Amino acid sequence: MKQLEVEIMGQRYLLSCPEGGESVLMNAVHRVDAAMCKIRDAGKVKARDRIAVLASLNLAFELSEAVEAQRATAALAAASQPSPTPASLASQTTDTTDAAWGQLLQRLDQALMDDSRLI
Repeated sequence: MKQLEVEIMGQRYLLSCPEGGESVLMNAVHRVDAAMCKIRDAGKVKARDRIAVLASLNLAFELSEAVEAQRATAALAAASQPSPTPASLASQTTDTTDAAWGQLLQRLDQALMDDSRLI
């Protein structure tokens, strides 16, 4: 683990991050710092903890919106995939039906072998 010293809204923090994750962590630090400074600079909230909570909520909301947009895009892409052709559906149905009949016939054969008195 690597440790980085960062500054968020004028206060220094020592944070740990995995090797190679420095740029991702710094990006997150910059986003949090910007969100907190924006709330502080608006002048309506003074307490650091309240600013942190509001900034966290704003960032979580943005993330939720991005996830929902990504899901909608994925659903749209899935809906635009070509539908299976009737021939491929028939082939799948035939394969499934043939397998089911084969299993049924095996079970019947086994039952008839066990009870030779049926015929």
